[in-house]
Amino acid sequence: MTEHVEVAVVGAGFAGLGMAIALRRAGRESFVILERAASVGGTWRDNTYPGVACDVPSHLYGFATHPNPDWSGLYATGAEIRRYLERVAAAEHLGDRLRLRTPLLSARWDATSARWTLDTGSGPLTADALVLACGRLTEPSIPEIPGLERFAGPIFHSARWDHGADLAGAHVAVVGTGASAVQLVPRLADVAGHVTLFQRTPAWIVPRGERRYDDTERERFAAHPEELAALRAALYVEGEARYASRSGDAAASAAAREAALTHLAAQVADPALRAALTPDYAFGCKRVLLSDEFYPAVASPAVTLEPSALTAVDGGELVAASGARHRVDALVLATGFISQRQPYADLVTGEHGQTLAEHWAAGMTSFASTVVAGFPNLFVLDGPNASLGHNSAVLMLEEQATYTVRALARRATVPGGVLRVHPDAEADYTAEIARAARTTPWLTGGCDNWYVDRGRLTLLWPGTVDAFRARLARADGSEFTTTPARTGGEDRRST
Repeated sequence: MTEHVEVAVVGAGFAGLGMAIALRRAGRESFVILERAASVGGTWRDNTYPGVACDVPSHLYGFATHPNPDWSGLYATGAEIRRYLERVAAAEHLGDRLRLRTPLLSARWDATSARWTLDTGSGPLTADALVLACGRLTEPSIPEIPGLERFAGPIFHSARWDHGADLAGAHVAVVGTGASAVQLVPRLADVAGHVTLFQRTPAWIVPRGERRYDDTERERFAAHPEELAALRAALYVEGEARYASRSGDAAASAAAREAALTHLAAQVADPALRAALTPDYAFGCKRVLLSDEFYPAVASPAVTLEPSALTAVDGGELVAASGARHRVDALVLATGFISQRQPYADLVTGEHGQTLAEHWAAGMTSFASTVVAGFPNLFVLDGPNASLGHNSAVLMLEEQATYTVRALARRATVPGGVLRVHPDAEADYTAEIARAARTTPWLTGGCDNWYVDRGRLTLLWPGTVDAFRARLARADGSEFTTTPARTGGEDRRST
């Protein structure tokens, strides 16, 4: 017998659990969460490399409905965040809703039944609505480098850390200088015999200012939730203020750039090394990183900076774009994720026989960063233009979940309970994003970044969280049509 639910949620990381919380608060109990892994946690379950931590303050990187007085410090470790998500799932009593070890193999809109038909490999499942809460940092990006597959030693991506590899005393190469590399290189420098770091492009790095919360502080947070709420509010305001420097405000960007250069000068004495670590693009063009340990590690005898890309692998030797050759014992790829073209998009087929990947062939598009034309009753969390470079992504997920619940309530007022996004609404929203992003450093700052796909900003929201909340609040249902597009009949927006 085919199981049927109102809502099928794919993914049990922050997005999936946040969606479940919103459904529960709205009194909607007919839902399941499909998770391909054996536990909840998403990226914080999968990333276990040495030094993995969040770069958003811990008391802001959590659900508003589940404050945590026990964070160990200003920034939480990856293991802490995974435990937090496990506790949230338990507190929300999601055990009977979770379908662990149940990957989404395909999802197809059935026009006859006006439902989504899902194949999970564990029996048929249908749902009135489908929520893709799969995240954007899930599938490692493996560079196409000649000879890589023939590397003689251990080789793995930072997001698939091989804890069985003995790196003590080994000469380890790390490819990449993004967020993961900045965290793991100092830890590797402590145990490896030597680390060679391949840097294609340096990052803007600002002080992290890490501090630990002592027992007294944590006890006070637990005893006085109003203090914890006040701290979260203050951290939120600080985060929103960072938007100016990340988005190209002249004065704010200049001040942040100067702070980053001062940080570099204070930690790297060698002028040649300092020059190699200095970006030549606008502040904010790429993700701004936080670290107090990376520069000292790179400046130490334990690390050699190769200021060019890895171009080839010749047995146990790595060949750099500079022509230098480095013989190493192990290779770590800190090369990021497939984020611009979401892997799940190939699995989802809408009402016109087009996959989500085909719909996004020119880059991801949506309305309200959440719903997509041609895909009825489909909601995408943390997808097109829903990421941030200045504040907590959890805040965006919560807003998207709120919008989704509001839209689900609207199903009762439309024919057949089918919410179809008007193509014009998606096009208008996409144009709105383009106008807001036109002069930002993400498009004009002189760098290549993963926020942009084929010349268009597709991942980042070009505004504050406040602006996103206000934009979604203005969505009044007129984004939906009452008839399928391209199938005849009048194409009217619902009211």
